[in-house]
Order: sequence, then C-alpha cells, then structure tokens
Amino acid sequence: MRCRVPSLATALLVGAAAASPSSAQGAQLPPSIELRVPKPPSVGTGDDGSFLVYELHLTNMGAQPVTLKRVDVLTTDATPRVLVSIADSALTRSLVRPGLPMPATDRARVAGGSRAVVYLWVPVTAAGTPASLRNRVVLEEGTGDSVRVTALDGPVVPVTRATMVIGPPLRGGPWLAANGPLNSSGHRRALISINGTPNIAQRFAIDYVKLDDRNSTHQGDSLNNASYFAEGNDALAVVAGRVVAIKDGIPENVPGINSRAVPITLETVGGNHVILDIGGGHYAFYAHFKPGSLRVKIGDQVKRGQVLGLVGNSGNSTEPHLHFHISDGNSPLGSEGIPYVYDSFEIIGNCRTFTSCERSALTVRHGEIPLANTLVRFP
Repeated sequence: MRCRVPSLATALLVGAAAASPSSAQGAQLPPSIELRVPKPPSVGTGDDGSFLVYELHLTNMGAQPVTLKRVDVLTTDATPRVLVSIADSALTRSLVRPGLPMPATDRARVAGGSRAVVYLWVPVTAAGTPASLRNRVVLEEGTGDSVRVTALDGPVVPVTRATMVIGPPLRGGPWLAANGPLNSSGHRRALISINGTPNIAQRFAIDYVKLDDRNSTHQGDSLNNASYFAEGNDALAVVAGRVVAIKDGIPENVPGINSRAVPITLETVGGNHVILDIGGGHYAFYAHFKPGSLRVKIGDQVKRGQVLGLVGNSGNSTEPHLHFHISDGNSPLGSEGIPYVYDSFEIIGNCRTFTSCERSALTVRHGEIPLANTLVRFP
C-alpha cells in the first residue's frame, strides 16, 4: 500500500499568495515550488532512540533558480514545534540532485525545471511522536540587492506509528549490520525509478556480514566463497508467511568489488532470492543465496525460524552475505522500504570498516533495529 500526497501543493501555495494583500499591491508571487513526500514516514527505533525517516522532493516548477537555505520539520498541532532544522553543511550532506552530480557548493541551487531530494532523519520520542508533520523550506532567489528570501510550507504529511516486530533472519554471530539504517548509507540513498515511480525499497535494508574474533570476514583464499564465515549459514523466516517469489540458478560471484557472474539486471540484482508475504501489505526480501540452496517454493506457508535457504554470494554482491529488508510491495526494488524491529538481539560492538571494529560489553536489545555498522548477535 503506497500513500501518495496529492500533487496540488504548488497550486495551493501560489493560490494562497495570490489572495494575500501584498499580492494585490503588485508584489511578486513566491517561487513556484512543488514540495512532495512520496512515502510518509513510520516510526523506527534503534539503540539511540526513535526516529522518522523520509524524503522531501523539492521541484522548481518555475524558470528562475532558487537556493535552498533551510528545511524545518514541524508538528501540525495548535502550537507547532520544530522537530528538526537543517541548514548549512548539514543540509548539503542531506541533499541529492537526481541525475545531476555536482559539488557540494552547488547542490542547494535548484535551477528551473530541476529537482532536489532532501533525505530526512528526524529524532522523536515515544511520547512526542506527532500524528502528522509539515515541511517548511526557506528559499533564496535573485542576486545582489534583488535577493529575496521566502519561506514556504508544504502539505501535511501523516505519520504511521505501527512497526512490525520480527524474529531474527540469522542465527548467532557476530554479524555486522553493514549498510544498515543511517541517513547517509548506500541503501538509504538508493532512489530507483521502477515502472515510472521512484522508490527506496532499501530504506531500512541491512547487509549482514559475518566476522570472526579478529574482525575478518574470511580465513584462507579470499577468492573462494567457502573461505567466508557467512557462506552457507541458514537464512530464517522472520515471521510466519507465504512464499510469493523466488529466484534460483544464478551462479555465485568470485568475491571482489567488480566480479559478477552474470550481468546485473532487475531480474538478477538480488541474485538467488526469496520474498515472503508476511501480512498487512508487508513483504520480507532475502537476497544473494547460494544457488540450489533454496528450501522453499512459491506458495509455501512458512513458520517463523524456518530455513529458507543458505547465505551466498549471488547477484549484485561482493562477498557472501545476507541482504534483508521489508517493504510494502512484492518487488525487490519497485516498492517502499518500511521500518521494523527485532523482538530481541544483542549488541556486541561497532565497526568503522570490516577490519576496524571495537567490541563492547554485550547488551540485550528489545524492540529495535540494528543501526549501521553495529556488531550484533542473534539468539
């Protein structure tokens, strides 16, 4: 189920300005800007608290360029509160210009007909999570003495509170939550258009890579998948569900950054994979299995903890690991990623790279998702 905000934001903003007294006196209209949130946020929870994760698409529908100076996220109650305000370098780090690679110094300048995407990560508390929010952007247009600064409010965006509670996708550990939830992670920024609609199916995805006590992912020949500690581990159903899609028969890659056994397409990107319909419009996606290791077929009803297949290195993968995420559609990339939490797991450290990890005292976590680069152990 995909919730879309109506695309009338620009017309409403301009219409409101046109009816204002200053407009009647000949003042210029504000910039013609569309503010859109394709996927309203749900509440996620990690070891440092709860958060809302979503994207603000800002499209300049006019001819004149504008410069984005600040984004405020506000509650919509009688006395609005600012949940987060980002500007300067923090705003630059949160900005992406789709299809327009450019230096950070130019990223906030949005020419006519161009789009900017602001990736937002909004800390909230359980008691202070709003039922809805609104985005306010502060824009600058013109140059020199003719510079104007305008603040525009976008449409009200609903906030979903329900979050799936699931069991572990793997056993034991330690497992590194590589590319896990973080506002700047590769999964988080994987905005991909499928069937004419941009989606981030991997918004809360994690690549689980198994380490040993020396923080190494393998022992022996680095070009042999069998040398990797993740290879051949059981991948488990996180809840009861029904198998709705599988792929098998894709050979494993030779481990390496640029080594792929097959061309990477929409069909092969996840390698050998399984998709479970886990109810409520939610789908669990498991990728990169060993060929021939799948233990299920389409239509099978599975129980929590049931083995689906064995971890491998197929598809768009550099070494054996399990890619896992939950989304709102039966499509690895043509759906929107949604948050989830595990009923129980253990945090045993954090890593900066595969070989640079700091172990910590074991802490048992309940009702959380491991954040990026956390070292975890499952029951």
